[in-house]
Amino acid sequence: MTEEENVCHAVSSPRMALTWTTIAFFGGFAGVSAFGPIVSQLKQTMAMSPLLSGLLAASPALTGSLLRIPFGAMVDRVGGKKPILTLLLLAAAGIGGIILMSQQSAAPRPEDYPYFLVFGMLCGCGIAVFSVGVPTVSYWYPQRRQGAALAVYAGLGNLAPGLFAILLPYMVVSLGLTRSYLLWLGMLVVLTALVFVFMKDAPYFQYREMGIEIDPEALFLTCGEELVPSGRAFASILKAAADWRTWCLTYFYFVSFGGVIALTVWLPTYWAERFRIDMIAAGTLTAAYSLSSSLLRVAGGHCSDRFGGEGTVLGAFVVTATGALLMMAAGGSLAAAFSGQMILALGMGFANAAVFKLVPKYSPASVGGAAGIVGGLGAFGGFAIPPLMALFVKWHPEAGYARGFWVFLVLSAVAVLLFFILHRHAPAKEA
Repeated sequence: MTEEENVCHAVSSPRMALTWTTIAFFGGFAGVSAFGPIVSQLKQTMAMSPLLSGLLAASPALTGSLLRIPFGAMVDRVGGKKPILTLLLLAAAGIGGIILMSQQSAAPRPEDYPYFLVFGMLCGCGIAVFSVGVPTVSYWYPQRRQGAALAVYAGLGNLAPGLFAILLPYMVVSLGLTRSYLLWLGMLVVLTALVFVFMKDAPYFQYREMGIEIDPEALFLTCGEELVPSGRAFASILKAAADWRTWCLTYFYFVSFGGVIALTVWLPTYWAERFRIDMIAAGTLTAAYSLSSSLLRVAGGHCSDRFGGEGTVLGAFVVTATGALLMMAAGGSLAAAFSGQMILALGMGFANAAVFKLVPKYSPASVGGAAGIVGGLGAFGGFAIPPLMALFVKWHPEAGYARGFWVFLVLSAVAVLLFFILHRHAPAKEA
């Protein structure tokens, strides 16, 4: 190993960078579950309507989606470490705020709702770590190894909401809300400190920090870093935004990935209120959905590689519509509702992977910008969908939890229609 290579790898390595970036994403993405498992409990003491309950459960997804684009673009200028630390600290502040509110009185009051909403949005800042981690990992790895590295990053990080859907209700029942969130805050603070100490940006950013200009070819030969920042991130975003096909793909991701976040925060309330089961059981059923959709995303990637992104997207939305129909028709059968939930996980998991298979094909001249828009605004579905489903509960208190899945039936039908429009304008060759 040359002296230059020793310099490159003395402070970190691709594997270490992947490890710490994945851990940071896991810790940040857990913010999806900030309220989901305890909404039914807060609903009683805060006298929330179904709509307000849905907004509170979805509040982390608002900042988690909207911050993805600016923080993802920031990586080209400052590297990934500073944006990740900023987002994790904001998430920690949100958890700390929830703890403070829980200490104000014996039980949260209706007038506390705006504060919980704000702190929920702060918790959601950690979700935006995803868009920072993708380029951070990519800069450490040569292109031929990026696919596998990003699959590990996204796959393991995406498990956080499902695991927290199990752990958080159990902790709240066993320890109480304040102690549970104090434990969560402590874990996040320790994680953030470890990331601060051990995570390093790719060699390009380290050399730039030292004021050393590096030739890209020399950087690849000595450190193995094949990609360097182009400095044109926002230009790429603007170019992608001008292409109508980018917005079709964004809608697909709004339904699929946004749908996964939406159901992760909505299903605990659905199971607890619709079937009158306890918080721990509701969290376990929700975790089955969230974990399955994350793992099925990996299978969806393999399916997209083998059969093509178009066929996988079309089939995935047909499956999603089928799952929504079964949820609507389940009646009082918990087994039927659970089956419908898992069919939804199958459809959305496959669609999540297939959408990004289509990005290079339909936006070949602005892949980075299109990926930022699709990933950022698509995730906004996690905020927009739960309040829509809550409206059905407001209109039909008894049957509304089942009828709310009309939302996914309609969204999936529109996705299928848009797919055929998009497919008619497909490029002649695969990019």
